[in-house]
Amino acid sequence: MDINDVGQGDNMETKDGLLAELKTINKWEHEQEDLWFWERWGKIPFTILDKLTPAFIHKKVNVIIEELISYINTGSKYLISTKATLKKFGNVISLEDIKHMPLQEMDRIAGDIVKNRKNIATAQGATTGFGGIFTLAIDIPAVLGMSLNVLQEIALCYGYNPEDEKERLFIVKCLQFSSSDIVGKQTILNELQNFDNRSGNQNSVSQIASWREVITVYRDNYGWKKLFQIVPVAGMVFGAYLNRKTIEEIAEAGQMLYKKRRINERLDELEKECVR
Repeated sequence: MDINDVGQGDNMETKDGLLAELKTINKWEHEQEDLWFWERWGKIPFTILDKLTPAFIHKKVNVIIEELISYINTGSKYLISTKATLKKFGNVISLEDIKHMPLQEMDRIAGDIVKNRKNIATAQGATTGFGGIFTLAIDIPAVLGMSLNVLQEIALCYGYNPEDEKERLFIVKCLQFSSSDIVGKQTILNELQNFDNRSGNQNSVSQIASWREVITVYRDNYGWKKLFQIVPVAGMVFGAYLNRKTIEEIAEAGQMLYKKRRINERLDELEKECVR
């Protein structure tokens, strides 16, 4: 499902329009169950890849685990410039302005950003794929960086600030969702159900403790896809396609889940206005 097909028309901001948008997103969530067979099958070749992969690549993966934990805590080197993304909205001055923009405009800007990021991922995958398994050590952290970047930009498009630790937590959940099996996806959706109503540090210790497991799942599901990229030169084709597909899937999850939050917030606002 293309996010740009969701929410076209002037009726988006009415209660009925918002509920229709929410229904479409809920349908998309249900459709994720169809990926179960391929995800289970996909974990099998990773055992082979794990044995073929040199120790220096395993070491690189372990470094990425630590980097992701660092991203959650501080933003680290992966934190993007908020101002650069805001400029894409033209006359928008602040993040607060974006919160009140029409959903259709949010979708449009997010769609343009995702299209650009997919093109970058395609070029990057072809470049690192040329060297086969020896450049895989470069490709893995590069894709993680692109994934976090596009999710942060999507967050900004829907009025959420990735400089806040809570939003970095949500971003990693989006990343985890895109690479989880059906059980994992359902668990994440349940966790995000009342995400904005949680106390600031609720379960923070257990959340941080689980990041290593999060990126391990990401590695396993991402690793089998890279099995076909270990052949020099021929890996260009697989690398270009798989990197583009990876960013596409991650961006779709980010757009759907962030848009759902924004719709629920607007429905809550309409409900409060009716009570007054």
